[in-house]
Amino acid sequence: MALDQVDQAIISQALIAAAKEMGIKLVRSAYSPIVREANDCSAALLDVGGNVVSQAELIPMQLGPIGTTFRPCAELYPPETLEPGDFYINNDPYHGGQHVPDIFIFTPIFFGARLVGFSATVAHHLDLGGGAPGLNMAAGDVHQEGLIFPPSRYNVNRDWNGGPFERLVRANVRVPEKTIGDCNAQFAANAVGARRVIELCEKFGADAVTEAMAGLLDYVEQRMRAGIAAAPDGVYVGQDQLDSDGENDEPLVVRARVEIAGDTVTVDYEGTCDQVRTNVNCPFASTIAAGLSCIKSVLTSPDIPFNEGAKRPISVTAPYGSLLNPRPPAPVRARMLSAYRAYNAVMKALADAVPEQVMAAGFDTTHATCMSHLGEAGYGIYLEIFGGGYGASAVGDGCDAVDSPLSNCSNIPIEAIDMEHEFFRVAEYALVAGSGGKGENCGGLGIRRVYEVLADDVEYQSYSDRFTIPPEGLFGGDDGGAAFACVLRGNEKIDLGSKTSFRLAKGDRLVMSTGGGAGYGDLARRSPERIAQDREDGALDSGQAAR
Repeated sequence: MALDQVDQAIISQALIAAAKEMGIKLVRSAYSPIVREANDCSAALLDVGGNVVSQAELIPMQLGPIGTTFRPCAELYPPETLEPGDFYINNDPYHGGQHVPDIFIFTPIFFGARLVGFSATVAHHLDLGGGAPGLNMAAGDVHQEGLIFPPSRYNVNRDWNGGPFERLVRANVRVPEKTIGDCNAQFAANAVGARRVIELCEKFGADAVTEAMAGLLDYVEQRMRAGIAAAPDGVYVGQDQLDSDGENDEPLVVRARVEIAGDTVTVDYEGTCDQVRTNVNCPFASTIAAGLSCIKSVLTSPDIPFNEGAKRPISVTAPYGSLLNPRPPAPVRARMLSAYRAYNAVMKALADAVPEQVMAAGFDTTHATCMSHLGEAGYGIYLEIFGGGYGASAVGDGCDAVDSPLSNCSNIPIEAIDMEHEFFRVAEYALVAGSGGKGENCGGLGIRRVYEVLADDVEYQSYSDRFTIPPEGLFGGDDGGAAFACVLRGNEKIDLGSKTSFRLAKGDRLVMSTGGGAGYGDLARRSPERIAQDREDGALDSGQAAR
């Protein structure tokens, strides 16, 4: 059937609104603060082929390659064999997943007996077992990082609600009320999305809805191709690096070759270092998402909805066995660190093509902080994801104290932390003056957080980066400030690395600061009025103020 343009627009906007409603339902229904407060989750609607049609604007990294996560499930259990109540589940990093804590759940949507699509959610779960609570920095392979759910099909009535699959999960996690509660929030959000699609089918007919889904994919593809075609053809190369793998001090190089040819882009990560023994390896699904997110943000308009159509003009490759496409069973828990360097390398390559459209490097690091304590009532696990300063661009300064572009997590309010945990408290939360790189436009400021430990035997684990290699300024801008962490124990100061585990004692003060963003352009071109405002805002340290 030929769908009327007005109906196409109405149905398309309804699908986008439904995905956003799913995201709200997921956040409001969740049990753990990492989902309920930090919004480390995502939601989407898919067509019958598993292509993302619309998604909630939450975590870019989790949904960019969701078709890659869906397809292994569909290959094992074809969609035409599904029944009402069935669902797919997958968190296997080596079969389309990302890292083990991110559980993807896909629920088929039936209109009568006809399958018309899928609702999908992903949430970062606070604990999925494994060798240690939280981050398990000592994991030597992916199996030690938690329960792995290979691409599978279950039925929510038979296998979940008190059934064998739910009991299996409950028996293997340290905070079952939060893990099971967050899974139930995913099912609830999926049900909301399914209901909205069924309502559209009742109003317009199933044929019209499925045609509108295809039309929305084509629309996004056309807009993406138009944005890419406006950039100059050519081959551009960019490179960035991690401080280290956490065991050795050697930087880990990530290199990207970006070729723009007409309305297509090819990203090749040839030249990236080999995979490592620690958990900074990045599964290929996450590598795809990193490259795709950078290209969309730089070359196209922000009003283009994200769906599978955005991927059609873009090809991403990475050598098998490299940091960005590791062989199993390499650990991958901290894969966001390498994914950000993949994002940075593409951004630097595009700086040669479209200098007015890129931004300087920001802190661009998932600074994951976890503290856990086993008390009489069981485990208490605190996990929060921090960002830092954004890099500056041609149009303005970088943002202060926000999570980085791929992860986009929210701040967990201090009040929510106090309600959840009794073994520590937050003593200080502030901006880091001077952490933003100076330039015609300045990088944003990083974050300082100080925790006072209130119990013995608190296990602290963290992975981060930019402790030794700061974000690089662009077009004459200064580098951003580096991150650091330490423990103050009486009169002793104990410096901590960027990827570490440490046992805290009662009375310790844990201090962590994230890095700032880099500057864009020569500082000599920054106006005296803006410099005076920087001083008034307290954004400068003493050295910058004198300069």
